[in-house]
Formats: sequence, structure tokens, C-alpha cells
Amino acid sequence: MGITRSENMRRIKSKDTSIEKLLRKALWVKGVRYRKNCKDITGIPDICIKKYKIAIFCDSEFFHGKYYLEQGRIPKTNREYWENKIKKNIERDRDVNKTLKENGWTVLRFWGKEIKKDPDKCAEKILNIIQEKKKVNNI
Repeated sequence: MGITRSENMRRIKSKDTSIEKLLRKALWVKGVRYRKNCKDITGIPDICIKKYKIAIFCDSEFFHGKYYLEQGRIPKTNREYWENKIKKNIERDRDVNKTLKENGWTVLRFWGKEIKKDPDKCAEKILNIIQEKKKVNNI
């Protein structure tokens, strides 16, 4: 007997997900120090580097609408609920990005599969942003 959708959704966490841990480990190994789940930053980024004003989000494809945007895919049961939820999440992500950028933050969003496939490549993107900011700010 399989797990019901509601049981599965109950198990999904918002903090310390496997994709966050993978990316954080890759950053730590490269010497990048960060804060996690920064409550004082708009949108509560999964990882933030305050010194360089970098907000990093590790987004799951389902909840943040990757499949919905690319293929219009939503679950077959309770379609209206999931479509509304995913649309609100997409809109909230856009609003968070806009607010952070208006306040001088660099916003990076990585899909879960992108992180799982190559966490080092994601970490390198972050390191490149840090290097650019160091040059601009002469740090």
C-alpha cells in the first residue's frame, strides 16, 4: 500500500532539505562562509552571504512551479488547490526577487535537480558573484 499524497506532503520540510545541505557543503569546502535561513532578510533565503548581499534559494521543482511553467503539469487530484498554490508560490518568488534586488541584493535561485546534478557548479556560480563583488567594492 502506497503513501497518500497528504502523508507525503507532510514529510516535506522547509529547512535543511537535502538540496540545501548539498549546496552548503559544496560552499563550505570552497571556504565560503554563510548564514542559513536568514529571517531578517526578505523571503528568508536558504543561504545568505550578508557581507556581499547575496541571497540564495534552493527551490524544489514542484513547489516553485518549474514543471507548471514549462509543461503546465499539476497533480491530477485536487487540481484547483495545487494550481492556486503553485501560482502563488511563483508570484511570491517574483516579489521576493524584486524586493531584494531593489535593496541591492544579488538573488540566486537554483533548482533542486541542478544542485543534485552538480553542487560544485552551483557553488562556483556563487564564488564568481563573490569575486565580482570583491572587485567592484575593492574588498
